[in-house]
Amino acid sequence: MNAPLYHAPAPEFEVSGWLNATQAPTLASLRGRVVAVYAFQMLCPGCVSHGIPQAKGIRQLFGQDEVAVLGLHTVFEHHEAMNEGALNAFVHEYRIGFPVGIDRASDTGPVPRTMERYGLRGTPTLLLFDRQGVLRHSLFGRVEDMQVGALIGRLLAEPVEATGCDGDACSVR
Repeated sequence: MNAPLYHAPAPEFEVSGWLNATQAPTLASLRGRVVAVYAFQMLCPGCVSHGIPQAKGIRQLFGQDEVAVLGLHTVFEHHEAMNEGALNAFVHEYRIGFPVGIDRASDTGPVPRTMERYGLRGTPTLLLFDRQGVLRHSLFGRVEDMQVGALIGRLLAEPVEATGCDGDACSVR
């Protein structure tokens, strides 16, 4: 585990935009589902050979109702080459169907804001959030499919805690 793990809902991502999303997904809007976020870069060999295929596999295996899969394009090197136009082409070429956020550039250095906020060491990094929006796992580098499946399975097996009902709507915590 690399990033700081939270005991309360994790902070939202700081992104400059989203691809493959009609509305910007937020951790708050995804409460009630396990969330898998892959931080990646287009020019990262491990992201292309392992991270992105694994993210697609998670989405296919678990479906979107129980597990939300997001990408976070977080560029800490080669900034000129990895612009939004190139990312659009990459997402199309690699047939990435899940929402991809573009990590907001930092005003103070090469490491973008969400990457810094979450203490990520590099890419690919898989962040797994429980149904309450709490960051439970931060996994840097290549992680075996069986391990990822087991971690997600454990998060899915945890009971959904209801926070109460207000009128006709009930919320989860």
